Amino acid sequence: MSNQVDWAKRIAALAKTGVHYAQNHYDEERYQQLQDIAADMLAGAADDKAARVKMILDADDGYITPKVDVRGAVFRDGKILLVREAVDGRWTLPGGWADVGDAPSEAVEREIREESGYEAKAVKLLALEDRKQRHPPSVNEVYKVAFLCELVGGEARTSAETTAVDWFSEDELPPLSEGRSTAGQIRRWFQHWRQPDLPTDFD
Repeated sequence: MSNQVDWAKRIAALAKTGVHYAQNHYDEERYQQLQDIAADMLAGAADDKAARVKMILDADDGYITPKVDVRGAVFRDGKILLVREAVDGRWTLPGGWADVGDAPSEAVEREIREESGYEAKAVKLLALEDRKQRHPPSVNEVYKVAFLCELVGGEARTSAETTAVDWFSEDELPPLSEGRSTAGQIRRWFQHWRQPDLPTDFD
């Protein structure tokens, strides 16, 4: 199944780029047909509706590049900060899409503040990874950027996107939102926290 998702995303990216650079409307129509085929393939693989997948693909213009998802690992008293997502009722590291104009560290600090109420400072790049290495299939091609962050203030507060904020030990993790954070990733961030000289993980 993962091969089908990868092929469909590559076809979709090539088709979108082709539409952008097409020299005439005939080429544009052919690339659009390829994009529709890719949307059908992705919908089947990701158990989604083709119309919704096509809408997501249509939202990207120009040369297609991966989206960037930032996550912050904040520790206190040997526990890691997690937030419960309103969308699926499961837990994750605070984070989300990086905004245009934000440096990556600014983006993760903002996400932590908005989703948990806590203030934190990014102090180390933990990992830059391709989402598909650890997570369920997704319509988007995504690079995930994880930071070790130092708690500097604030207090627990939920948001429109989160319904709970809490701290968890490594051996008592709650049900996780696997598309956002996995248990394997969180255990790795505990290792980085305990061994600050570990190198950044990538790919």
